[in-house]
Amino acid sequence: MSQPPPSPLRIEDFKSQVEPDWCPGCGDYGVLRAVQGAAAGLGIAPHDLMVVSGIGCSSNLPGFLHAYGLHSLHGRSVPVATGIKLANPRLTVLVTGGDGDGYGIGAGHFVHAARRNVDLTYLVMDNSIYGLTTGQTSPTSALGMKTKSTPAGSPEQPLNPLMLALAAGASFVARGFSGDPKHLTELVKQAIRHRGFALVDVFSPCVTYNKVNTVQYYRQRVYKLEEKGHDASSLSGAMERAQELGDRIPIGVLYAAERPTYEELDPVLRAGNPMDRPLGITQELGQELLAELG
Repeated sequence: MSQPPPSPLRIEDFKSQVEPDWCPGCGDYGVLRAVQGAAAGLGIAPHDLMVVSGIGCSSNLPGFLHAYGLHSLHGRSVPVATGIKLANPRLTVLVTGGDGDGYGIGAGHFVHAARRNVDLTYLVMDNSIYGLTTGQTSPTSALGMKTKSTPAGSPEQPLNPLMLALAAGASFVARGFSGDPKHLTELVKQAIRHRGFALVDVFSPCVTYNKVNTVQYYRQRVYKLEEKGHDASSLSGAMERAQELGDRIPIGVLYAAERPTYEELDPVLRAGNPMDRPLGITQELGQELLAELG
């Protein structure tokens, strides 16, 4: 007797028993909804999805999602996620975090994952402030922005994460807005489907500590690249769009290119999924190793 087809997945299938505790109105709610919607829409079962985060308000996301999750160290989510993906390439691995976590202490890891083209999807909830530590300047805070740590105005030029990703060799670079969860869901879907390292930088306003980069601020400025005929295969075109941060700010896929992933080029991983291979340790050798450790 043939088995009935599996029931399609729903957003509810990815809801954790733990309710989000973000501030009411936080943009991260929209990102969580987009992740749930993308996973359901792509038919990724919860046991095939792994979400790794660092430290910060946004990094609490894995706890609010019904899937495998790991809350790692500040700025170290990308290398942890890389290890998980290389150990079991069958998993869909997402990395979630904030601009402080990913573009500050984690910037080095971000750059090298991009150049290696590891098959990860990195969702950065970019609110241009350190929210968890109550309102200090972050790597993407604007020049002159007054915060708890810069009461006279920030003297630092903000980091442009899209330009950094493009320069580092990322094969998929996009920007979303948490205030448009339907559009963001489609971006997350495209990023997950992409073979290789995919960055989705998400404007995710902090309603408590950033009174400049608000939902209204972005609603007045963002426009969708796909509605303007943007050519996502053009690296130079992507770099032009990445520098638009004034009265008009693009959201959508800036750049997408097909090139071999790290997993496809590494000779060990080409031999097959490490999870499927025997360890090659006899029972006697195993007992010897345990005795040494004991």
